[in-house]
Amino acid sequence: MAFAILKQFRLIYGSVKQHFREVEQRCGVSGSQLWLLHEIARTPGVGVSELAGRLSIHQSTCSQLVDKLETRGLVSKRRKPEDQRRVGLEVSGSAADVLQAAPGPAEGVLPEALQGLSEEALLRLHAGLADVIGQLKTRDERSVDKPLADL
Repeated sequence: MAFAILKQFRLIYGSVKQHFREVEQRCGVSGSQLWLLHEIARTPGVGVSELAGRLSIHQSTCSQLVDKLETRGLVSKRRKPEDQRRVGLEVSGSAADVLQAAPGPAEGVLPEALQGLSEEALLRLHAGLADVIGQLKTRDERSVDKPLADL
């Protein structure tokens, strides 16, 4: 049974990698950058902290992704009129082309698949994966706050 489950992990990992390769080929951005663009386009003016929460990544990781997108001219930062200390994000016109070319789903195939599960199934999966993690002799705790596309 352990090898059957190992094959399931391989299938999931391979599917995620294949999706990210397709995103990169079609859009010229990483999967995590695409998800960021999608979220910014969905909520213009969103801040980095809120964006990091939506993607379930560390705020510094989110800032780095935003900076890369800003350098490429896909995102701009604007001070919020009501609070000049806060910065809101907006997509540029060229980001619309990237989003149009993107294969769905923008958040990636694994988050979409997980969102399709019932709460009961998610609880069982969470418990089972916690058991697997408990058996790991080596753990990379830093990876929990990184996008899958960047692992």
